Amino acid sequence: MPANSLDIDGTSAPAKTPLAKTGAKTGAKPVGKTTPMMEQYLTIKQQARAATRTEADAGSQEDVILFYRMGDFYEMFFDDAVHAAEALDIALTKRGKHDGADIPMCGVPVHASETYLHRLIKKGFRVAVCEQTEDPKEAKKRGYKAVVRREIVRLVTPGTLTEDTLLEARRSNYILSIGTTLAGDWAMAWSDISVGSFHISPLDPSRLEAEISALAPREIIMSETLYQDEGHRQILHECGAALTPLARAKFDAKAGERRLKDRYGVGALDGFGDFTKPELSAAGALLDYLELTQAGGRSELSPPHKQAASGFMAIDAATRASLEIERTQTGRKQGSLLSVLDRTLSGPGARLLADRLSRPLVDPDQINQRLDCVSFFHDQREQCADVRELIKQTGDAARAAGRISLGRGGPRDLHAIATALHHGELLNALFAKTPGRDLPHDLTAALKYTSLAAQPDLAHLVHDIQKAIKADCPLLTRDGGFIQQGWRDELDTLLRLRDDSRKIIASLQAKYAAQTGVQSLKVKHNNVLGYFIEVTPRHGEVLLNGPHKDGFIHRQTLVSGIRFTTQDLIELDSKISNAAQKALALELEMFEGFAARVRELGELIRKAAHALAQCDVMTALAQWAVETKSVRPVLDDSTALHIKGGRHPVVEAALHKDGQAPFTANDCDLDATGETAHRLTLITGPNMAGKST
Repeated sequence: MPANSLDIDGTSAPAKTPLAKTGAKTGAKPVGKTTPMMEQYLTIKQQARAATRTEADAGSQEDVILFYRMGDFYEMFFDDAVHAAEALDIALTKRGKHDGADIPMCGVPVHASETYLHRLIKKGFRVAVCEQTEDPKEAKKRGYKAVVRREIVRLVTPGTLTEDTLLEARRSNYILSIGTTLAGDWAMAWSDISVGSFHISPLDPSRLEAEISALAPREIIMSETLYQDEGHRQILHECGAALTPLARAKFDAKAGERRLKDRYGVGALDGFGDFTKPELSAAGALLDYLELTQAGGRSELSPPHKQAASGFMAIDAATRASLEIERTQTGRKQGSLLSVLDRTLSGPGARLLADRLSRPLVDPDQINQRLDCVSFFHDQREQCADVRELIKQTGDAARAAGRISLGRGGPRDLHAIATALHHGELLNALFAKTPGRDLPHDLTAALKYTSLAAQPDLAHLVHDIQKAIKADCPLLTRDGGFIQQGWRDELDTLLRLRDDSRKIIASLQAKYAAQTGVQSLKVKHNNVLGYFIEVTPRHGEVLLNGPHKDGFIHRQTLVSGIRFTTQDLIELDSKISNAAQKALALELEMFEGFAARVRELGELIRKAAHALAQCDVMTALAQWAVETKSVRPVLDDSTALHIKGGRHPVVEAALHKDGQAPFTANDCDLDATGETAHRLTLITGPNMAGKST
């Protein structure tokens, strides 16, 4: 999408880093002559600013940082350079003048950009990534002063990350949207675009803090009206998420309904659920914002899954902190309930377990369905071990598919998807060895979604990826060399030409060395000269003025050596270069073919990946129960609580780790009706005496 089309009346939360003063300001009109490159930069910077600022930012200098691609670097100028240099601890230099003042500049190498992006995002910045979208050779055809075309291809925010290097493997990365109506109705929609999840739920305003605490989103989008509402501002500002106020028009319910219909190609939303106005408002604004951050690109999301607000226990932030469910009160994961229970073997499994602990179910039937699976694997320990051995090798297919759908994937992502789906089929084969066994409901459903036999399109995709993609494939498609020999005859022919030519290069080097008597002669290659002969300065005279001078063409003289070429090398270089370029182009074409199939089957892949995560959680909790000699609770809808020999999992684990005496188990009997036990028990004692446990 062209950068100049990224002119959307949206907004983003301003970075909270104070802005330093610089001599040159990007908002000022240039005095005197401005270079074509700087004119382009200022235009794109203005477009990025227009797309990410609203009235909430009026009068503020805070801004999105523009990563402006120049060759092998992303350059930053003006205030962007000042803030980035300080945040990243890199050198701040200057380049030319603007409005009579020096232009501050800094830069980061493209190959290491994800590391710097991660650091900027963690410090609260948003980054607009501007890429070169034209070959410099094409630009020169328009004139020697022509500037290479550039476009904003992405707006990187805390809630829209997809790269493994920018994400925590064992933590979800949610972006949350809050929709409201003038009548006082609320709803929320949230997504983790790295895996393509999409959920919608009504929201009781009194549960706002509890819901935000449970989801722990990295970014929250809301209307400017809500952002400026004093009654909820403190909750929003204390949640730790990046806040992104958008224009009120973005939350129009009718526009939200149209966006949902357009996104999923349907004439009505009945098949997804009966959505209220605030739900349509929240979902529509979220989809619109995701399109903005991807510069018009399409993030592949599952169909919206509507959840009942009353299906989960509401735990406010203070109670959650005291319970230390995911983190201790000092902010560490170690020592929390999650750290003690977590026996998962995959990133998706770890994320699912954390989500379940953060939003506990309140329906006894649903809870018992989950416990049925844990009990099954607790009793079938040999099968539990076999399942865990398979789960260990499944990787993270959902995130791999997410990167591919956004055009950021590579050959390893294809390999990861095929590996996960293949092990899902092996999981089915494992249970097929004992037919007739009565399996728990949730386990049966999970096996259904991972069965390749029941999903021929997925089976064909896995078969083709395994046949086509090398197991030791490179990370990036541009590196090439990831297609297996035998997959495409045309590619094999080109690669043979390339590889045979390399053998010819080696024989030519030996020939030239023998012909000139210069044994140190080397045939080398670079992107400027192509293939060339290099000798030391001491031997250069032999080729320049000796009996062989007519056969060797002088190309370059350096301090370290003198470079030549020959007619044979020129012709061979052309053949090798053409073969290598054609081979890479063919590999890229084949990759795009696989990527299209992954996008087409994205929902099936996501369901299979989620099913594998469920199996990971089932067996992990069963493993924990075996290790700790825990028993299954009996759950019903009564008001009675009877605990016999209860143990606090976190305290017990801490005592065991420190080699102290075992935890002293306790009984507890309570009944709200007063029929089977007292309705209230009062426990007294000094601090740290064990009243809580």
